[in-house]
Amino acid sequence: MKIAVAGGTGTVGRHVVAAARERGHDVTVLTRSKGADVTTGAGLVEALVGIEAVIDVTNLTTLSAKAARQFFQTATRNLLAVEERTGVAHHVALSIVGIDRIDASYYAGKLAQERAVAAGPVPYTIARAAQFHEFAGQLLSAMKGPIAVMPKTLMRPVAAREVGAHLVTVAENGPAKRAVDLVGPRDEELADLARRQLAHDGIRRRVLEIRLPGATARDSPPARCAARSPVWKEPSPSISG
Repeated sequence: MKIAVAGGTGTVGRHVVAAARERGHDVTVLTRSKGADVTTGAGLVEALVGIEAVIDVTNLTTLSAKAARQFFQTATRNLLAVEERTGVAHHVALSIVGIDRIDASYYAGKLAQERAVAAGPVPYTIARAAQFHEFAGQLLSAMKGPIAVMPKTLMRPVAAREVGAHLVTVAENGPAKRAVDLVGPRDEELADLARRQLAHDGIRRRVLEIRLPGATARDSPPARCAARSPVWKEPSPSISG
């Protein structure tokens, strides 16, 4: 199968690319450095000619709902328009477990992305995943000083590598509108993950846990996905190369 990965050099994208190539697929990576820009549409036609499936794992680091909506809507519409033009048969979009009632901040952008995909002209699958194991490390690296502050968060994390492999399987299985949510096998506290990450790295640093306001904590995707009991088990892949 010929697969294009939008955002193929990011945290999840590089694992998508690796998993797809390991299974014998022909992979095209869509990045600005390679001449394909999802925010402007530049280079997408040339990159998507002959592609059978697009896996979109593009991302934007922001807490602004406006910025998140603008980015994800623009990128999705540009991709879908070119996919329709070039005959792409399947669009796969990575999203987040438990965001249905959180039309705010970054999550507003992901909801807008889901709506754009569902309303678009290309057969699709939206694949939601829980927060990544790498999340604690990302937060720690963004904080300076001897103390790291973590929100009190219950989650069922999954490794970015597992998410990447899951997305390739979703692409192989064909359009399904919604894939089974991918969540980890057990509940974890974000602060505990951060402490274990620091211990693993041999870093002496104190982690403080704070409780977010009630509504924010109650409706956050990590807390909501942790309340789910089903755990996704990867099916045997249907491989074509």
